[in-house]
Amino acid sequence: MYKELAVALGLGTVVALVFLKKRKSVLKAHDGWWGVGACPQEPEDDSIRPFKVETTSEEIEDLHRRLDQTRSFPSLEDSQFNYGFNSKYLEKVVSYWRNDFNWRKQVDKLNKYPHFKTKIEGIDIHYVHVKPKSLAEGTHAVPLMMVHGWPGSFYEFYGIIPLLTEPSSPDDITFEIICPSIPGYGFSEAPHKKGFDGVCAAHIFNKLMKRLGFNQYYVQGGDWGSLITTNMAQLEPNAVKGLHINFALPGKAGLLMMLSILFGRRFPKLFGFTEHDVKRLFPTMEKLVVDAIRETGYMHIQSTKPDTAGRGLNDSPVGLAAYILEKFSTWTDPEFKNLEDGGLERKFSLDDLLTNVMIYWTSRSIISSMRFYKENFSKGLNQPHAKLPVYVPSGVASFPNELMHSPKSWVTQKYHKLKTYTPMARGGHFAAMEEPQLLAEDVQSFVKIVEKRKKK
Repeated sequence: MYKELAVALGLGTVVALVFLKKRKSVLKAHDGWWGVGACPQEPEDDSIRPFKVETTSEEIEDLHRRLDQTRSFPSLEDSQFNYGFNSKYLEKVVSYWRNDFNWRKQVDKLNKYPHFKTKIEGIDIHYVHVKPKSLAEGTHAVPLMMVHGWPGSFYEFYGIIPLLTEPSSPDDITFEIICPSIPGYGFSEAPHKKGFDGVCAAHIFNKLMKRLGFNQYYVQGGDWGSLITTNMAQLEPNAVKGLHINFALPGKAGLLMMLSILFGRRFPKLFGFTEHDVKRLFPTMEKLVVDAIRETGYMHIQSTKPDTAGRGLNDSPVGLAAYILEKFSTWTDPEFKNLEDGGLERKFSLDDLLTNVMIYWTSRSIISSMRFYKENFSKGLNQPHAKLPVYVPSGVASFPNELMHSPKSWVTQKYHKLKTYTPMARGGHFAAMEEPQLLAEDVQSFVKIVEKRKKK
């Protein structure tokens, strides 16, 4: 009897250890070389170099020449933005861009914050690094990396940076902000080899934070930024102190998710669904399938043959603007597709929208930014990071007009230490740019919980 008991205990211990190891497993990544040619034998230059956004008269003249030579094509009658960017409104945008938009002034605005570059795994990584101007005695700034997505850029965070580095309330946390450009986006060098996906970007960004001297830090992101920061937490759970995202994709579909899809409309409380959850998820075929197909044509192109479509966008500033700004319309509010002007100026200024476009245009990064889709999706949807949970304290800001909606019960299947899940009052996909105050408040609330800051 004692022998059998000992064997049972031994087997139980082994099973428990295997389960524990699996539960605690972290994502693995290896150092890569994304530069030109073979990886050199000598150590990589790890210096940090100041960087400044610049322009020239030749660059502006070339842009104006291309704008002057654009060939317009009429939209269908009564089509608004349902067929894509409306041609009549596009003519207004092009006219403003050509005659009123001041790129030199916007370059000065971009240089308002310090920019830097440093070489990691063979490619130059660009980032904005903003330290608080002053700190109360006895306090320190909390490091926070904020990562953009497509078709955005580091410029999306220019409205939220001062809210986090110079908070108005003495009870708020003061942050030190690092906003990198994803490799292949903006002023970060594009990888020269195939295979650079979100895990590779996360590995490089964790390296960047360590190079800047941070042993522990917070990360925040939306769109691709949410995937990259999630991967950062999976790779370095001891370094990433907290993860905040405003685009939460659920984990691998399991039994609970399938049951909630089948019966959640009839028994919402059983699955913790709110009224908004039901509105966004049902009827399932329309909301989760048809709506997704309507808005993801670009994704299929970029996940298969990005260089083909990208070549035309790299040559035509008008084509580039139409391609990018259409997303800032529909992804901000799906109802904007029924407006002649796409509702663009209801939430953003043309100066801000065109500045984001100009970052893509002047850096010639649209093709390499589109390749990021192929690199992520060509490996399939069952990659290790998709199957692994996140054990780092996490927070989600759920904006009502986000492209895809994930109820809290779905999010917890992936993010096991979910500290906050906030249904936001308003806003869509480009949260940091559209609603910087709301996002800043939610970041503050989340970090205060993780830091165990008591309300005064």
